Amino acid sequence: MARELKEVQGIIFKRQKYNEADVLAKIITKNYGIITMLARGALRPKSKLGAALLNFSYGTYIIYTNGHGLSNLRTYKNIKQFNHIFTDINKNAYSSFILDLIDHAFIEYQHIDQYYLLADFALQKINAGVDAEMITQIVQMQLLAAFGVKPELRHCVICRKEKGNFDYSIKYGGVLCSDHFYTDSNRLHLKPKETAVLRTIGLLPAERLGEITISAQTKKATRKAIDQIYQATIDLNLKTKKFLDELNLLT
Repeated sequence: MARELKEVQGIIFKRQKYNEADVLAKIITKNYGIITMLARGALRPKSKLGAALLNFSYGTYIIYTNGHGLSNLRTYKNIKQFNHIFTDINKNAYSSFILDLIDHAFIEYQHIDQYYLLADFALQKINAGVDAEMITQIVQMQLLAAFGVKPELRHCVICRKEKGNFDYSIKYGGVLCSDHFYTDSNRLHLKPKETAVLRTIGLLPAERLGEITISAQTKKATRKAIDQIYQATIDLNLKTKKFLDELNLLT
């Protein structure tokens, strides 16, 4: 396929030095998925490309691409930045983890559909000061489907009951009603409210969730539950997650 000049809208989330003065930057885009761009000469003092490739910059990037491999960045326009994420270590850590998760759920140039909107929603909220951990838990629950392990949250996986007290079963890949707790002795043993939070953040479109306010105890329990689900079903080993966990130990 011949290379074409394309405009892509997206968010920069990884960059590294390449050769002496070049930069490789990963961008999550609305229409073309995740792309790696080569910006030649971006590290030279007179280059304007470097400032447009800082992490958590977003806007329109004009690239030469043939739909696979490296794309060449030619220029850009209307670049802004999630300033509070860029300068705040906690916001930065949560946002980096979110984008790292999405990066591992898809191959480059794969259409990511609603997950770009989810990423943009998450960063907008975190940048605005909304609880970064709660936003991250929303993304984690909604991203399970992209990894091919979409949980059943609407009803009991055994009897399809939709109302009542529920717990989460990794074995069955979804929620169990109290009538069927006995079928999985290794269910997560969550309190009904904790399971209700997982169901809510996993099912509702992110833009309808608004600001979820839950107690620190409940948030800690749902964090632990989500970690268990990911470890058992996907088993990623992300540096961004390790750093986030270290930060949580300090706070």
